[in-house]
Amino acid sequence: MLSDISASRRKFLLTAVLALPTMGVFVNTLSAAEAAEMAAPDLKTYRPAFFSAEEWAFMLAACDRLIPADGRGPGALETNVPVFIDQQMHGDFGREIYLQGPFNTQAPKELGYQLPYTPQQIYQRGIKLTDAYCRQKYHKRFSELDAATQDVVLKALQDNDIHFADGGESALKASQFFGEMISDSKNGYLSDPMYGGNKGMKAWIAIGFPGARASFLEWVSQHNVKYPLGPVSLNGLRA
Repeated sequence: MLSDISASRRKFLLTAVLALPTMGVFVNTLSAAEAAEMAAPDLKTYRPAFFSAEEWAFMLAACDRLIPADGRGPGALETNVPVFIDQQMHGDFGREIYLQGPFNTQAPKELGYQLPYTPQQIYQRGIKLTDAYCRQKYHKRFSELDAATQDVVLKALQDNDIHFADGGESALKASQFFGEMISDSKNGYLSDPMYGGNKGMKAWIAIGFPGARASFLEWVSQHNVKYPLGPVSLNGLRA
């Protein structure tokens, strides 16, 4: 009962923050955008809705290497990419997909999705098989490896140099698991913050994306002029 009350209180507070006007509104000296970033989950205290504790440790480590913080922009952990993936897997995207056979896992990619698994199952099986490979080769789980070795493992997944069939998996290939992770990581990095990722619109700021601005009429006739305004989210928050 107490957890339900806490969840309802958090939902109310987040809704109230997102309902703030987008200009000129401050809460205890914080702008609406800054307040919204504070309301976003903190990775240190976030409790995943779908992933188990071991799977969550894997996702944190994998996302950190797929979009590292030492690049030109913010990293996956700074922008809550793992939160985006967890919430997507917990929702309809993770469990609802057309799964009426027959399946031809050897079919060319042009013929579309051929796996007999939901996205949830791809992650669960892929993480389990990758961790098994790491324990056999390095005597540690993926999340316990140093960054350089994690990069080697991810590259092996991408190149199908890790053979899931050796672990009893007949349908899912390592590259398909890697493809799911990198695709979802990109989506979480560049999505609207309302979906759990791109915290504070940091990724949009880094690439100069204006977000969901409704009108650009005043800029139509201005050529070779750098757009000076920051991005706007679907909820109307400005960064």
